[in-house]
Parts: sequence; structure tokens; C-alpha cells
Amino acid sequence: MSESGPQIPPDSELVERVRRGDTAAFDLLVARHMRRAFSIAYRLLGHREDAEDLAQDAFLAALERIDTFQPGRGFGPWIARIVVNRGLNARKARALRRTEAIPDDVPAPSTLPDRAAEQAELRARCRAALHALPEQQRIITELFELEGFTGAEIAEILEIPAGTVRWQLHEARKALRGALALYTTKPS
Repeated sequence: MSESGPQIPPDSELVERVRRGDTAAFDLLVARHMRRAFSIAYRLLGHREDAEDLAQDAFLAALERIDTFQPGRGFGPWIARIVVNRGLNARKARALRRTEAIPDDVPAPSTLPDRAAEQAELRARCRAALHALPEQQRIITELFELEGFTGAEIAEILEIPAGTVRWQLHEARKALRGALALYTTKPS
């Protein structure tokens, strides 16, 4: 133990401890990766409760299949792939409960009404442009731009070549620039 506190072991060591039955090691893995798993799940499903369920389900699946985890791989991309796969399956099944989102035109208390309307319109346009992308491009864009995964990590998560990730991201950015061009040009 150093003066700065106990050292948290790397994921690879925690995985080995989990394989030997150490539940505290699994708790550390969950604590380390839950925020990102939830964030990915939320981007896929769009509802907080569904995302919470999906993230928890993904960690339970990871625990059940911990012996299939390949040493030398990153645990983060592995759990993310489980979240993405299960999230896509859940969306396809559409057995998820529906909840009503807060409309974009409901202003925050501290925002001026005209600015709130402008922000709501821009959010709606961005969301529509993103959802107009083909599913794989949208997922790659969200994982890269919003979640901060590298191209190599996304390739591992989606089990596709890294070159495909780069090309899909390029095509998605081009489509988004076109869809949002009106909002990115400054008036003269």
C-alpha cells in the first residue's frame, strides 16, 4: 500500500480473481465499467430504466461467461460488446416498456425561452440526423464521438475490421455534415 491509498489492480488481474471465485474482484470490475456500460445502453435504448436493466444484465452475462474471456483482451471492450449485442437484440424484440420522454420544447428554468427553443430545435435536428444514419454508422458514431472508444475498440466490440469502422465513421460524419449544414453555417 502506498501513501496515496491502496492500488487498484488491473482488469486482467481482477478477471483472474473472479475466475477463482472472488466476488469482491467482480464488484471492482462492475464499479470500474458500469458508468460506460450504462451510457452505451442508454444510447441504444433511450430510456433510463431499460438502460439500467441492460447494463445489469450484461454484467451478469459477463460473470456467467467469465471463463470465455480471452487473456490479453481489454475487459472494457468485452463488456461493451455484450452491452451492444444485447441492446440491439432488445431493440429488435421491442418487448421493452415505453415511457414518455420530456419534450424538447420544455425549457430549463434558467434558460430564456427563445434560447431554449433554439437549443431544443438543434437537439431535435441532431437527434433526427443521427437516427437517420444506418444503424451500424449510428452505433459507431455514438461509440466513437460520445463514448470515447477508439476505432480499434469499436472494431473489437462490433467484431468488424478496423478499416470498416473508419470508413463507416467517415461516411456517418459526411452524412451528418450534410444533414446539419444549415445549422453550421454562419449567417452573412
